[in-house]
Amino acid sequence: MPNMQHLHILNEKGSAITPLLIALRDKTLQQDASRFRENLKKVGRLMAFELSKSFDFRKEDVTTPLGVAMEWQLNEKVVVISILRAASSMAEGFTDTLPEAEIGMIGAMRKEGNEVDIDLSYIAIPDISNKRVIIVDPMLATGKSMVKTVDTLLQKGTPAKVDIACLVAAPEGIDYLNQNISIQFELWTCAKDKCLNDQFYIVPGLGDAGDLAFGRKK
Repeated sequence: MPNMQHLHILNEKGSAITPLLIALRDKTLQQDASRFRENLKKVGRLMAFELSKSFDFRKEDVTTPLGVAMEWQLNEKVVVISILRAASSMAEGFTDTLPEAEIGMIGAMRKEGNEVDIDLSYIAIPDISNKRVIIVDPMLATGKSMVKTVDTLLQKGTPAKVDIACLVAAPEGIDYLNQNISIQFELWTCAKDKCLNDQFYIVPGLGDAGDLAFGRKK
């Protein structure tokens, strides 16, 4: 039985995310790495705003110079976890919008052969028990790194809720998450693309987000 409760595809309607997604996909505009990183950060800010609408809030009194106002106050603890290195800029956008969030980082290396294998080479996370955990990775391709990340996190604690935030997702990756993640989660993506190619890259996608943001790795 699928564990994903909701799939949120943010470009199903036009929004402020649309021109950013266009710029991130455009192979000519991609040549400016600084602009690419900044656009990833902007997307992160907007996605965090959309995601925050699903947070739990409580009403609290706020004293102003002229009286008392009732305002919504966040009622849950949030942890933003970026999958390095591609997610760095996008996750920074999330924490710009959610400054109260704690921050974690996981390093995932894609090992290529006949199949893609994932090596989680670095893990630095706060306590995630009973907290809202948002995992950020621009590209959801095969879904293997995300499943391995979630499995690793569950060995460290039991979150209250898990959200997965991606720029672009492939149908194969979405299916893999549903079949292999053992807890309920919600997936947020700016776009659901067509498929994976023979090299397990998303089509039409945008290429390797990490290389475009930080330079081609050796």
